[in-house]
Amino acid sequence: VQLQASGGGSVQVGGYLRLSCALSGPSSRSSGVGWFRQAPGKERAIVAFGSWTGQNTYYTDSVKGRFTVSRDYARNTVYLQMNSLKPEDTAVYYCAADLRGVLTERVADLGRYGYWGQGTQVTVSS
Repeated sequence: VQLQASGGGSVQVGGYLRLSCALSGPSSRSSGVGWFRQAPGKERAIVAFGSWTGQNTYYTDSVKGRFTVSRDYARNTVYLQMNSLKPEDTAVYYCAADLRGVLTERVADLGRYGYWGQGTQVTVSS
């Protein structure tokens, strides 16, 4: 599975961005996709996850109600819509594929994700 993340940029507080993660390769359509972020000096951490069916999602508490993960099966692309952005959302964002495809209690475990895209920088300024 190959993943290509895009859509990052610089916005002001309260603004929005939509990140895209284009998937390709065998098993990509049946993979669950997680979005992670890593701020300077911090560890990479889960932000959101969407199961391969799109029916099951997960959001870390700090983004609930502001971020939404969705999937376009025709384009084989997963999106992370980020609204009401805050300075603390500033980070490099990564998408990653879990071939198991389903949401589990280990959604935040980086080791569950066998394939990673390159990061895309999101900067939120006040």
